[in-house]
Amino acid sequence: MYIPKYYKITDLEEINEFIKANSFATIVSIRKGRPIASHIPLQMTKIQDDYYLTGHLAYGNPLWRTFEEINDILVIFNGPHAYISSSWYENENVPTWNYQSVHMYGKASLIEEQELAQDLAHLLEKYEKFRENPVLWDKLSPELLQQEMKGIKGFKIKIEEVQAAYKLSQNRNATDYANIMSELYKEDDPHASAVAEAMKKNRNV
Repeated sequence: MYIPKYYKITDLEEINEFIKANSFATIVSIRKGRPIASHIPLQMTKIQDDYYLTGHLAYGNPLWRTFEEINDILVIFNGPHAYISSSWYENENVPTWNYQSVHMYGKASLIEEQELAQDLAHLLEKYEKFRENPVLWDKLSPELLQQEMKGIKGFKIKIEEVQAAYKLSQNRNATDYANIMSELYKEDDPHASAVAEAMKKNRNV
């Protein structure tokens, strides 16, 4: 991913927090000479000094069958994005787009049933624990869990390269920056408001 120096993010802990908030990823591989992609939730974990992405795919999904032959799997996490009108600038310029995105590359491998069960339990806890009637792993019957796990393949990706871009008008002066945030908050679009919040956090304004 092309990333101008203004927008490059290298802090892995910050990137991990971004992934927690934007965990629905696009995973890309190659099958029979053509790109193949799926859209799934992933979790980022640290094991000793290495970072991994973990997830699962339907058994019928051909993407997991590429893991043995493909050395570099690409995973894309997208955050909020918004159109930036140049009418919000002090001086004449062209419009642009603000966004947050993370690309990760690594080698994928299948995981055993026990490791998959642990990953699924963590996934359920993340998305269910705050609900009024949470459906957690240990509340589901062993029969149902065994049946459902037959239909999926768990995997992990050892992260070898990270490319993170937060394009948040860092190259604009203070007046333009404040105007952009103000106008984004006025938009009837949750993505625009989220970009404004990211800009606010980025410059502590």
